[in-house]
Order: sequence, then structure tokens, then C-alpha cells
Amino acid sequence: MERFNLRKLNELRVRKQCHIKISNRYAALEKLGDSKDIKENIKTSAKENLCLYELKQHKPWFDTECLSFLKEMKQAKMQWLQDPDDSNVDNLNNVRCEDSRYFRNRKKENLKAKTDELEINSMTKNIRDLYRGINNFKKGYQPKTNIKDEKGDLLRLQQYSG
Repeated sequence: MERFNLRKLNELRVRKQCHIKISNRYAALEKLGDSKDIKENIKTSAKENLCLYELKQHKPWFDTECLSFLKEMKQAKMQWLQDPDDSNVDNLNNVRCEDSRYFRNRKKENLKAKTDELEINSMTKNIRDLYRGINNFKKGYQPKTNIKDEKGDLLRLQQYSG
């Protein structure tokens, strides 16, 4: 699923460019008498002007190799759903076991790298980064909520403490 970076539409220049390209493509389609490709033309002009929205990566240890392991697990599950015999069940269990082991090891490597970084910060007397890293370990992920009034103005930023 493609997601476009719609925040770029807040810029007047980008909004005008996008509007001009879409209207030009739509006018060209009307001249040809072809109205079924309107959706595709809007998508292509949005790709040119807005770019695709990049999703945030919440897990720094997750890389393309992890993605290939997930695809392998999905494929094994699809085989099992199509033909639920003992060999496919065993294959699915083996793939799940291997993938889980790989993910666990990747998480451990990432945790070790973070602790090594904290140790280096401690040895080099880089106190600010040391305490910042320690606080990240203690707190973990904490979402922030913005409280706005009717006009949309930011009243205060509230930190979740759960």
C-alpha cells in the first residue's frame, strides 16, 4: 500500500504544482475520451510531487534480512493453510522456531551494542549521553499526547506515564 507525504501539500508551491499536473493529465484524458485511468494518473502525479511517506522504524534491529525471514514464515503458513498435513505443520513449526531464534539474536545484538555504547560513554566521561541512554533503558517507549483547543492551537504537551 502506497502512502503519500501529504504534509508537503501545506507548501503553496507544491500544492500548485500538484494541482496543475493533475488538471493537465485530466484534460489530456478528456481529449482522448478515456476516463478509466483517472485514479492512476492522480497517483502518478502525486508520486512525482509528494513523494512516498516513509514509515518510522520503531525497531532498530529489524532489517531487510528480518523481512526475508518474515516472508519465509508467511509462505510456510500459506502452504500449511492450503494443505494442512503433518509435513507442512512440521515445516511451519521449524520455520517459526528458526525465525524466532534469529529475531531473538538480533535483539540481543542490538541490546549489546547499546550497552557497549553506554560503557564507552561512561569511560570517556560523556555524562550527558550516558544518562540519556540510561533513561531510555529505564523508561522505554512513552507516547506523547498533544492537547489542543478548538482552534487547533497547542495548549500543552503531556507525557504519558503508564
